[in-house]
Amino acid sequence: MTQTETQWSSEEKQIAEKALKTAYAREIQMLMDYVRESASGLCEIQDVWQLHDFLSARRHDIDGKYDERESFLLFTLSKLLQDKLLDLTELEGLAADKRAKLSLLIRM
Repeated sequence: MTQTETQWSSEEKQIAEKALKTAYAREIQMLMDYVRESASGLCEIQDVWQLHDFLSARRHDIDGKYDERESFLLFTLSKLLQDKLLDLTELEGLAADKRAKLSLLIRM
């Protein structure tokens, strides 16, 4: 079965949606913590521009990372698992074949 042929039950979609929201909240919290820490050390205008550039790049990365389309969902979840924003235990309830595919994808 290819990625585009993967069928998601309504329960699995809810599990995946919750996992995406959890990972997103974690990532945003880490970003906010970093910005607070970085902002306290701003001394020169160049520091402000560097922070701006960093935030622009992070926004682009984050905006593209959370693809909820069913045809990409396994790849999205595997990336979040690789980035340690999710743990496999948070995806309990997904079918065994999907969990197996995720395990394989995070090793790649």
